Amino acid sequence: MGFKCGIVGLPNVGKSTLFNALTQTAAAQAANYPFCTIEPNVGDVAVPDPRLEKLAAIARSAEIIPTRITFVDIAGLVRGASKGEGLGNQFLANIREVDAIAHVLRCFEDDDITHVEGKIDPVGDAETVETELMLADLESLERRATPIEKKAKSGDKESKEAFALMSKALVLLRDGKPARLAELSNEERGPYSQLGLMTAKPVLYVCNVEEGAAATGNEYSKAVEEMAKRQGAGWVVISARIEEEVAQLAAEERADFLGSIGLEEPGLNRLIRAGYDLLGLITFFTAGPKEARAWTVTKGSRAPQGAGVIHTDFEKGFIRAETIAYGDYVAGNGEAGARDAGKFRLEGKDYVVQDGDVMHFRFAT
Repeated sequence: MGFKCGIVGLPNVGKSTLFNALTQTAAAQAANYPFCTIEPNVGDVAVPDPRLEKLAAIARSAEIIPTRITFVDIAGLVRGASKGEGLGNQFLANIREVDAIAHVLRCFEDDDITHVEGKIDPVGDAETVETELMLADLESLERRATPIEKKAKSGDKESKEAFALMSKALVLLRDGKPARLAELSNEERGPYSQLGLMTAKPVLYVCNVEEGAAATGNEYSKAVEEMAKRQGAGWVVISARIEEEVAQLAAEERADFLGSIGLEEPGLNRLIRAGYDLLGLITFFTAGPKEARAWTVTKGSRAPQGAGVIHTDFEKGFIRAETIAYGDYVAGNGEAGARDAGKFRLEGKDYVVQDGDVMHFRFAT
């Protein structure tokens, strides 16, 4: 299990350049004019995790299989998209299909690259896109709420519950606030997400800065950081141009190149970690002679759910999970050493999977 992250933003902010770098492909055309990305480009990339390589070395695994993340490069949005301006309808349809939104904001100045709004104002750009998404959500929800309200008044229980959730979103949207700010119980979160509201999706602001500000950020990215903190959203500073260069280097050359500009790792790593945190995802591992593999589950998932990520039969027939914390596995130089140190655990159905757990599931067929 990974997640699908839509890369959105105004035209000419660096979305396609970032997509090309992240997926290490040239699938998305990067050009200096609006709508160079006509259809959404989709790319799967491996989630980098140095723990996986360490486990593979200890277990002498023949193969290393990381978990993966899907990026979707979506056509640039312009003011009026909620009414179909530009490629608005296409944009809105594509964004509804992703789990989270990576909102790329232009935080650099370059006279050779035009800005669709005529000025560099990343916070204003974010508000433009958010407004269009809220307007589209409001129109869609008001249209759907009318018949549901009628059924709710007639006493239909399911309609009452659905309308109550719709009402929470409508209050926010009519007040100019995104639907993700709704206060929900754990039981309401699933049904609420099924409403398909774009502004209910978690947002990660990606500040695309010039090369010289990749390590420290700049005044524009700092303004975005303050905005993100106010909203409780995530943010990350990346130079799409640097990521593009890094993607073209041989693996052994990347560390030296990044070090020369004051970076310890590629922006992809920071983006994925921020995305994982945004969606509350964690990683557990399986390791053996055949393969070392990373798996992704939602934070708070119990052992049977973790087993189900590997195979649905594992969840149905779950008996127990043989579990070793990553640090204990490494310290013991493998399962045998961890056992000898008393760090090998048998966990049942109520065990909550922890990030870094090395697990082996027992199940009945």
